[in-house]
Amino acid sequence: MEDAPRYQGLRRRLVEQLRQKGIQNPAVLRAIEKVPRHLFVEPAFREHAYEDKALPLIADQTISQPYTVAYQTELLDLRPGHKVLEIGTGSGYQTAILCEMGAEVYSVELERRLYMRAKSLLEKLGYRVHLRCGDGRLGWPTYAPFDRILLTAGAEKVPEPLFRQLKEGGLLVAPVAKLTHHVMMVYRKAGENLVAEEKGLFRFVPLRSASDG
Repeated sequence: MEDAPRYQGLRRRLVEQLRQKGIQNPAVLRAIEKVPRHLFVEPAFREHAYEDKALPLIADQTISQPYTVAYQTELLDLRPGHKVLEIGTGSGYQTAILCEMGAEVYSVELERRLYMRAKSLLEKLGYRVHLRCGDGRLGWPTYAPFDRILLTAGAEKVPEPLFRQLKEGGLLVAPVAKLTHHVMMVYRKAGENLVAEEKGLFRFVPLRSASDG
């Protein structure tokens, strides 16, 4: 698929911007530089694909700001071979970044139109991903436990099934609602306990469930 030298140059510039904003993990920056974000955005916004901002998708969803994607990915502290559950496939861009990091990705998307589009694009780009259209609040118990779990939409609170599907010592990264923003939370599972850390304020579309209609 089309990845002209101009887009490659724009990605290199974006990577430098992210580095200046504090993203340090070399593997994260390499993934951002490699994944063609312009293919994941709506055609009308393609010229803005490498600006560091969120862009609208169908179904009132968004493709997250590149800094947010890089920041969440860095917080996951990924290692090649980690089994990662992503809640909210969306455009598939974050999914592709996780694949570039060497993760085995299981991703759940509620909105069927997004699921079908992301599935097609990820296949065309050669990413091998386990995708499912369904309620992400329930996780994917068939393949649990997971080394890492990532929520790409804002939750009032993290659904309990996701904590149960997290491996001992694993990390769960999620934006959790607080007043007008979301607090980026990192949870580490330690036996029956969860060790939580707050990692800054962000804005996300809300995490939806099948019962929302």
